[in-house]
Amino acid sequence: MTNLPSNQINQSFTLGVILPLVFFAILTLIVAQSEKMLSWDTSILLVIHSIHKPILDRIAITTTGLGQLLGITVISIPILIVFAYQKRWRLLAYLSLTIASSALVNIIAKAIFHRLRPELWELSYALPHSFSFPSGHAMGSMTLVVALLIMIKKSRWSLLWGILGSLYILLIGWTRLYLGFHYPSDILGGWLLATTWTIGIYLLFKRYF
Repeated sequence: MTNLPSNQINQSFTLGVILPLVFFAILTLIVAQSEKMLSWDTSILLVIHSIHKPILDRIAITTTGLGQLLGITVISIPILIVFAYQKRWRLLAYLSLTIASSALVNIIAKAIFHRLRPELWELSYALPHSFSFPSGHAMGSMTLVVALLIMIKKSRWSLLWGILGSLYILLIGWTRLYLGFHYPSDILGGWLLATTWTIGIYLLFKRYF
Protein backbone atom coordinates (compact mmCIF):
# COMPACT_ATOMS: atom_id res chain seq x y z
CA MET A 1 0.00 0.00 0.00
CA THR A 2 1.23 3.47 -0.85
CA ASN A 3 0.59 6.80 0.80
CA LEU A 4 -2.11 8.96 -0.75
CA PRO A 5 -1.93 12.69 -1.52
CA SER A 6 -3.88 14.85 0.94
CA ASN A 7 -6.70 15.59 -1.52
CA GLN A 8 -7.19 11.86 -2.15
CA ILE A 9 -7.13 11.22 1.58
CA ASN A 10 -9.89 13.79 2.12
CA GLN A 11 -11.94 12.27 -0.69
CA SER A 12 -11.40 8.75 0.63
CA PHE A 13 -12.36 9.89 4.13
CA THR A 14 -15.56 11.51 2.88
CA LEU A 15 -16.67 8.74 0.54
CA GLY A 16 -15.30 5.75 2.41
CA VAL A 17 -15.84 6.72 6.05
CA ILE A 18 -18.21 9.64 6.53
CA LEU A 19 -20.78 8.74 3.86
CA PRO A 20 -21.38 5.11 4.90
CA LEU A 21 -21.28 6.16 8.56
CA VAL A 22 -24.03 8.73 7.94
CA PHE A 23 -26.12 6.13 6.10
CA PHE A 24 -25.52 3.67 8.94
CA ALA A 25 -26.66 6.25 11.50
CA ILE A 26 -29.80 6.99 9.49
CA LEU A 27 -30.52 3.28 9.08
CA THR A 28 -30.03 2.75 12.81
CA LEU A 29 -32.56 5.46 13.65
CA ILE A 30 -35.07 4.01 11.20
CA VAL A 31 -34.61 0.48 12.52
CA ALA A 32 -34.99 1.66 16.11
CA GLN A 33 -38.03 3.88 15.63
CA SER A 34 -39.93 2.85 12.52
CA GLU A 35 -42.46 0.02 12.40
CA LYS A 36 -42.57 0.57 8.65
CA MET A 37 -38.97 -0.60 8.32
CA LEU A 38 -39.86 -3.78 10.21
CA SER A 39 -42.77 -4.28 7.82
CA TRP A 40 -40.50 -3.89 4.79
CA ASP A 41 -37.88 -6.17 6.34
CA THR A 42 -40.50 -8.82 7.03
CA SER A 43 -42.02 -8.59 3.56
CA ILE A 44 -38.64 -9.04 1.85
CA LEU A 45 -37.78 -12.01 4.06
CA LEU A 46 -41.09 -13.70 3.28
CA VAL A 47 -40.53 -13.21 -0.46
CA ILE A 48 -37.07 -14.79 -0.17
CA HIS A 49 -38.50 -17.64 1.91
CA SER A 50 -41.15 -18.29 -0.74
CA ILE A 51 -38.47 -19.85 -3.00
CA HIS A 52 -37.54 -22.30 -0.24
CA LYS A 53 -36.24 -25.62 -1.59
CA PRO A 54 -34.29 -28.43 0.13
CA ILE A 55 -31.29 -27.99 -2.18
CA LEU A 56 -31.18 -24.25 -1.45
CA ASP A 57 -31.36 -25.06 2.25
CA ARG A 58 -28.26 -27.24 1.94
CA ILE A 59 -26.40 -24.63 -0.10
CA ALA A 60 -27.24 -21.84 2.36
CA ILE A 61 -26.38 -23.88 5.45
CA THR A 62 -23.10 -25.06 3.91
CA THR A 63 -21.88 -21.68 2.66
CA THR A 64 -23.10 -19.30 5.36
CA GLY A 65 -20.21 -20.28 7.63
CA LEU A 66 -17.81 -18.62 5.19
CA GLY A 67 -19.00 -15.29 6.57
CA GLN A 68 -18.40 -15.94 10.25
CA LEU A 69 -15.11 -15.11 11.94
CA LEU A 70 -13.84 -18.69 11.73
CA GLY A 71 -14.65 -18.92 8.02
CA ILE A 72 -13.07 -15.55 7.30
CA THR A 73 -9.98 -16.60 9.24
CA VAL A 74 -9.70 -19.79 7.17
CA ILE A 75 -10.02 -17.76 3.96
CA SER A 76 -7.44 -15.25 5.22
CA ILE A 77 -4.79 -17.76 6.34
CA PRO A 78 -3.39 -18.47 2.83
CA ILE A 79 -3.25 -14.73 2.16
CA LEU A 80 -1.47 -14.10 5.46
CA ILE A 81 1.00 -16.91 4.70
CA VAL A 82 1.81 -15.30 1.34
CA PHE A 83 2.36 -11.92 3.03
CA ALA A 84 4.61 -13.57 5.63
CA TYR A 85 6.61 -15.37 2.93
CA GLN A 86 7.05 -12.06 1.08
CA LYS A 87 7.94 -10.35 4.38
CA ARG A 88 5.12 -7.85 3.83
CA TRP A 89 4.54 -7.52 7.55
CA ARG A 90 2.59 -4.28 7.32
CA LEU A 91 -0.02 -5.76 5.01
CA LEU A 92 -0.23 -8.81 7.25
CA ALA A 93 -0.72 -6.57 10.28
CA TYR A 94 -3.37 -4.45 8.53
CA LEU A 95 -5.47 -7.43 7.45
CA SER A 96 -5.21 -9.11 10.86
CA LEU A 97 -5.98 -5.92 12.77
CA THR A 98 -8.91 -4.98 10.56
CA ILE A 99 -10.61 -8.37 10.68
CA ALA A 100 -10.16 -8.77 14.44
CA SER A 101 -11.24 -5.24 15.32
CA SER A 102 -14.22 -5.40 12.96
CA ALA A 103 -15.46 -8.51 14.78
CA LEU A 104 -15.10 -6.68 18.10
CA VAL A 105 -16.98 -3.64 16.78
CA ASN A 106 -19.80 -5.92 15.65
CA ILE A 107 -20.09 -7.50 19.10
CA ILE A 108 -20.25 -4.05 20.70
CA ALA A 109 -22.81 -2.78 18.17
CA LYS A 110 -25.08 -5.78 18.72
CA ALA A 111 -24.88 -5.27 22.48
CA ILE A 112 -25.85 -1.62 22.04
CA PHE A 113 -28.77 -2.07 19.64
CA HIS A 114 -30.27 -5.27 21.13
CA ARG A 115 -32.32 -6.09 18.04
CA LEU A 116 -33.91 -9.53 18.20
CA ARG A 117 -33.60 -11.90 15.27
CA PRO A 118 -36.59 -12.55 13.02
CA GLU A 119 -38.81 -15.53 13.86
CA LEU A 120 -41.16 -15.63 10.88
CA TRP A 121 -41.32 -19.36 10.17
CA GLU A 122 -40.43 -22.65 11.81
CA LEU A 123 -36.75 -23.42 11.40
CA SER A 124 -35.23 -26.87 11.02
CA TYR A 125 -31.91 -25.50 12.29
CA ALA A 126 -30.89 -23.54 15.35
CA LEU A 127 -31.36 -19.76 15.38
CA PRO A 128 -28.17 -17.98 16.54
CA HIS A 129 -28.35 -16.70 20.11
CA SER A 130 -26.70 -13.32 19.48
CA PHE A 131 -28.57 -10.15 18.55
CA SER A 132 -29.41 -9.33 14.95
CA PHE A 133 -28.24 -5.79 14.09
CA PRO A 134 -25.83 -5.35 12.43
CA SER A 135 -25.14 -8.72 10.82
CA GLY A 136 -21.75 -10.09 11.83
CA HIS A 137 -21.52 -12.24 8.71
CA ALA A 138 -22.29 -9.30 6.43
CA MET A 139 -19.82 -7.12 8.31
CA GLY A 140 -17.08 -9.75 8.30
CA SER A 141 -17.37 -10.56 4.60
CA MET A 142 -17.40 -6.88 3.64
CA THR A 143 -14.41 -6.18 5.88
CA LEU A 144 -12.37 -8.93 4.22
CA VAL A 145 -13.23 -7.84 0.68
CA VAL A 146 -12.68 -4.10 1.24
CA ALA A 147 -9.41 -4.67 3.13
CA LEU A 148 -8.00 -6.81 0.33
CA LEU A 149 -9.18 -4.34 -2.32
CA ILE A 150 -7.32 -1.58 -0.49
CA MET A 151 -4.17 -3.69 -0.33
CA ILE A 152 -4.15 -4.75 -4.00
CA LYS A 153 -5.83 -1.69 -5.54
CA LYS A 154 -2.95 -1.16 -7.99
CA SER A 155 -2.50 -4.84 -8.77
CA ARG A 156 -3.67 -6.53 -11.96
CA TRP A 157 -5.75 -8.80 -9.71
CA SER A 158 -7.84 -5.99 -8.24
CA LEU A 159 -10.66 -6.22 -10.81
CA LEU A 160 -10.91 -9.99 -10.46
CA TRP A 161 -10.96 -9.75 -6.68
CA GLY A 162 -13.56 -6.97 -6.89
CA ILE A 163 -15.86 -9.24 -8.90
CA LEU A 164 -15.25 -12.37 -6.82
CA GLY A 165 -15.41 -10.38 -3.60
CA SER A 166 -18.75 -8.84 -4.57
CA LEU A 167 -20.17 -12.28 -5.34
CA TYR A 168 -18.88 -13.54 -1.99
CA ILE A 169 -20.48 -10.62 -0.12
CA LEU A 170 -23.81 -11.12 -1.88
CA LEU A 171 -23.71 -14.87 -1.30
CA ILE A 172 -23.17 -14.47 2.43
CA GLY A 173 -25.89 -11.82 2.63
CA TRP A 174 -28.31 -14.05 0.74
CA THR A 175 -27.65 -17.05 3.01
CA ARG A 176 -28.40 -15.01 6.14
CA LEU A 177 -31.69 -13.80 4.67
CA TYR A 178 -32.68 -17.14 3.16
CA LEU A 179 -32.07 -18.96 6.45
CA GLY A 180 -34.13 -16.35 8.30
CA PHE A 181 -31.25 -15.34 10.56
CA HIS A 182 -31.37 -11.64 9.70
CA TYR A 183 -33.56 -8.84 8.40
CA PRO A 184 -32.37 -7.09 5.21
CA SER A 185 -31.59 -3.96 7.24
CA ASP A 186 -29.23 -6.05 9.41
CA ILE A 187 -27.28 -7.01 6.30
CA LEU A 188 -27.18 -3.45 4.98
CA GLY A 189 -26.10 -2.17 8.39
CA GLY A 190 -23.25 -4.69 8.49
CA TRP A 191 -22.05 -3.66 5.04
CA LEU A 192 -22.11 0.05 5.88
CA LEU A 193 -20.39 -0.27 9.24
CA ALA A 194 -17.73 -2.59 7.79
CA THR A 195 -16.96 -0.16 4.98
CA THR A 196 -16.58 2.73 7.41
CA TRP A 197 -14.41 0.73 9.79
CA THR A 198 -12.13 -0.90 7.22
CA ILE A 199 -11.37 2.28 5.29
CA GLY A 200 -11.13 4.26 8.53
CA ILE A 201 -8.50 1.88 9.93
CA TYR A 202 -6.49 2.20 6.73
CA LEU A 203 -6.60 6.00 6.70
CA LEU A 204 -5.79 6.18 10.41
CA PHE A 205 -2.73 3.95 10.17
CA LYS A 206 -1.77 4.43 6.51
CA ARG A 207 1.56 6.03 7.41
CA TYR A 208 2.64 2.67 8.81
CA PHE A 209 1.49 0.73 5.77
